[in-house]
Amino acid sequence: MISTFRKYSKRMEYKGGYKYQLLTREKQSLDGLPDLKKNRKCGRFIILDNKNKQVTVLPGYAWDGPSGPTYDSVNFMRGSLIHDALYQLIRNGILPEDPWREKSDDILREICIEDGMSRFRAWYVWKSVRVFGGAATEKPKEIMKAP
Repeated sequence: MISTFRKYSKRMEYKGGYKYQLLTREKQSLDGLPDLKKNRKCGRFIILDNKNKQVTVLPGYAWDGPSGPTYDSVNFMRGSLIHDALYQLIRNGILPEDPWREKSDDILREICIEDGMSRFRAWYVWKSVRVFGGAATEKPKEIMKAP
């Protein structure tokens, strides 16, 4: 039961644009990761591992899945997860846009093919993010407040 005496001195904060929430830990190797002095935790859900040159996305991470004129298929989910996490690192200034935007797009294509997507569709996905994905690296999602 919600207390009727609760005062709303603080507003709830949230971000929109998410459809999925990760339930398991997901790791991806990253060639060319900038030399970090130590592992870097980026928010609560992403870890850049300098020693093993990989990104780890932790359970609870929310992402919007495949974007654009496409459909959400099982061979697109892991790629969209890693791609969204890498773009978030770019937006937050943890990875430099050059060369990481292009590398993130390439990783998306590789994961999709690895997960069974046709090479043509993976190329189409890659081409779409190369042409239209730039805005997604520009600024963090807006924080909204309620009530």
